[in-house]
Amino acid sequence: MVNIRLKPLNQQVAVIVGASSGIGRATALESAKHGAKVVAAARSQTGLETLVGEIEQFGGSAIAVVADVAQLDQVQRIAEQAVNHYGRIDTWVHLAATAVFAPFEQITPEEFKRVIDVNLLGQVYGAMVALPHLRRTGQGALIHVSSVEARRALPLQSAYAASKHGIEGFLESLRVELQHDGVPISVTNVMPATINTPFYNKALTKLGVQPTGIPPYYQPELVADSILYAAEHPTRDMIVGDVGRVLDFLQKVSPTAVDWLLSSTAIEGQRTQTPKAASGDNNLYQPVEGYDRAKGDFSHFAIPSFLDWLDWHPIIKWGTGLGLGTLALLAIQVMNSSSEKV
Repeated sequence: MVNIRLKPLNQQVAVIVGASSGIGRATALESAKHGAKVVAAARSQTGLETLVGEIEQFGGSAIAVVADVAQLDQVQRIAEQAVNHYGRIDTWVHLAATAVFAPFEQITPEEFKRVIDVNLLGQVYGAMVALPHLRRTGQGALIHVSSVEARRALPLQSAYAASKHGIEGFLESLRVELQHDGVPISVTNVMPATINTPFYNKALTKLGVQPTGIPPYYQPELVADSILYAAEHPTRDMIVGDVGRVLDFLQKVSPTAVDWLLSSTAIEGQRTQTPKAASGDNNLYQPVEGYDRAKGDFSHFAIPSFLDWLDWHPIIKWGTGLGLGTLALLAIQVMNSSSEKV
């Protein structure tokens, strides 16, 4: 087994791709507050400028790189500017994503391909670009943010779900290759549940209304905390949000039951009452300005999550699991003993 040791955040140079809004913005802000030097990348120049200004206001260090992750040369420029400015890369966090909310039969081949190009190939390009720099550093973390849809797809999001499933498969293959070669680079797949970000404001919709995630929501800072944990502690997978964990468990137990549940609730459950035409502003091909914030419009649906804390404290997590398992075995033994006496 490869011994991977990661630096404390206050000694890291962290590249965060998809940082202008949402989870990426929250992660960049929290990384800088913990002392990391931040390289923030996204398509939105104004979003990046306000982010860097906010970081510098509280004394942090950050630079901005405008890039479309569907273009390999632009992703390469992110790494080049990081190394030119800060000398190295310690952690690469890749979050950039887009989506089309529509029945599959209403999605054009070009739209489907664009989602794959951004969400899946963008992540692949990020790893291709980051790995040589992390190897030169001698250690580091690749943190790829996918979605709980890497484990269970939702209707009306066929392209998005396909891209997230692809990230899961890609990272599993890459992780084993690095382990085999003894490369001390951590590879993490972070899979958030429904998160309250501007993602739903910016996505292309053919539903006739602005889309929504399926409540309850979690705030983006919860995902940022998980990403920051993975930047310091080698971690394989992290599902963020208790409901995401429940959905993953149900999918393993009975995919057919989850099919029925989603067919009953998820089609109408992803529609708001706010009209929005397919021609409305969306970020499929171009950035949408005016969303220089981490949170979206659904804070009133946001709830706390409790099991994520156990991921950040694995000794307690496994100790609790071992204790509960031992109690269960003892209970079974007592029941068997009682039945034999009867």
